[in-house]
Amino acid sequence: MRPVDTFTRGALRFEVSDAGRRDGEPVVLLHGFPADRHCWDGATARLVDAGYRTLAPDQRGYTAGAAPPGRRDYRVDLLAGDVVALADAAAVDRFHLVGHDWGAAVAWYLAGAHPERVATLTALSVPHPAAMRATLVSGGQALRSWYMLAFQVPGTEQVLAARRGELLRRVLGASGLGPEAAARYAARARTPDGLRGPLAWYRALPWSGRTPTHRSPVPTALVWGQRDRFITGAAARACGRFVTGPYELVEAPASHWLPEEEPELVARTVLGLAGRHPVGAGPAGR
Repeated sequence: MRPVDTFTRGALRFEVSDAGRRDGEPVVLLHGFPADRHCWDGATARLVDAGYRTLAPDQRGYTAGAAPPGRRDYRVDLLAGDVVALADAAAVDRFHLVGHDWGAAVAWYLAGAHPERVATLTALSVPHPAAMRATLVSGGQALRSWYMLAFQVPGTEQVLAARRGELLRRVLGASGLGPEAAARYAARARTPDGLRGPLAWYRALPWSGRTPTHRSPVPTALVWGQRDRFITGAAARACGRFVTGPYELVEAPASHWLPEEEPELVARTVLGLAGRHPVGAGPAGR
């Protein structure tokens, strides 16, 4: 297995945090909006101590070398392709996959489209997209997802960048994110340009929505915070209907921001799933 601090896909260049033993079972960690690869630092330390290798990239739109301008450049299939490119660069055939928020959406797609590459899936906060759709009306998820529509409006960058990102910092803090992380992520909004890539994930939804996310056939866990202001319990509890492999739902008295708030729980869930279903056990069937 090759060490990786950057990798390329076409003209795009991504930054990566690669930690742990090179011969350890690989764990790929995908951050969400508006975070970065360092949201995983607490969980990474625990995974590395347990003998695993962790690969945490700054995803498309979150690093200067990989910030294409078009909305269609942020389709979920392209985002998942970036993860495959990372694994290939690290000479990793199969890996444990962990995603939070938008990173979970990419992870759901990748597990369904390429189960031969994914040994286990741990999704944090965000359930399978079909579970989200199924509870938009009857489960009240539409009210929690209002911001997805708001982010489509041109000029949202300028609003969130007002007072050098102060509005975004307050919104993140009010949703349960700790003050240090909220300030660090809000720094991205000091100028509108800093948010264009992250917001493009939402603005690509008209194209991503045309690309089906299959049921997950791999061993899967969803961790959901009971104080999550963005995801309803109905959506979280509907998730198991869209997993055909072994599945568990872990509920925690936590907010949406599980990587920062509950790194020990995140690591424990990943390690439990990975321990029962190691990389060497062979690929899942469709």
